[in-house]
Amino acid sequence: MLSTIIKLATSITLCLSCSVSLFAQEATPPASSTPGEEKWIQLFNGKDLTGWTPKIRYHELGENYGNTFRVEDGLLKVVYDPAKYPEFGEKFGHLFYEKPYSNYRLRIVYRFVGDQCKGGPGWATRNSGAMLHGEDPKTIGKDQDFPASIEVQFLGGLGKGKRTTANLCTPGTNVVMNGKLFTPHCTTSTSDTYDGDQWVTAEIEVRGSKLMRHVVNGKTVLEYTEPQLDERDAHAKELIKARGGEKLLSSGTISLQSESHPVEFKTVELLELPAE
Repeated sequence: MLSTIIKLATSITLCLSCSVSLFAQEATPPASSTPGEEKWIQLFNGKDLTGWTPKIRYHELGENYGNTFRVEDGLLKVVYDPAKYPEFGEKFGHLFYEKPYSNYRLRIVYRFVGDQCKGGPGWATRNSGAMLHGEDPKTIGKDQDFPASIEVQFLGGLGKGKRTTANLCTPGTNVVMNGKLFTPHCTTSTSDTYDGDQWVTAEIEVRGSKLMRHVVNGKTVLEYTEPQLDERDAHAKELIKARGGEKLLSSGTISLQSESHPVEFKTVELLELPAE
């Protein structure tokens, strides 16, 4: 009889244990299998130039001379029609997005195609780029070639030798690199060389004035800090004065270049980041 009672008590205990365990499993919310999606803003909508304004040298803001910037086949293209461009004539152009940004990741998928426009400078062969922390296009002179900005320079390979992309150029600006003010106009990244018409993905992380990092096809190739206007440059000096003496750049415009070689952009998208 005692043995039967002990067995019955053991069974009840096991059942209660199972019930508690089951209740605990049901009360615990299931782990999320998919993290929250990043909310990328499509700066280029794949249909037209909505949100973008051209500024081409020797032409007024908003005049898309020669239909240089256009959308065809879902791509944002830089094209030089011979009827309008029998010679390039140093008509450097920039396509400005309507809104300035400060903290973000910018992702651009691009490729170079075709031949350079006649009369384009040698250094501009298979050359384009994205200008970040740039000035307001309304402050750009009619004959000004480049906006004061931080340029992420895109270069295509020439079929021989090394030619990196996502380099840094600094029209009217400087940066700090390795703890020291860096004043050379351009510096190369550590990227691979991309020949032909292959698509390349460049991503730039921008943290206000604290950090700018260039990434190509998932690999970090260059980084620096404290982008700032260069008071040695006459136009930049005017901008500094208009900013009450402030040189440091913590935000600004984003623009895409036309520098005499046809280029196509498949994706131009931005993920805003929280200020640190």
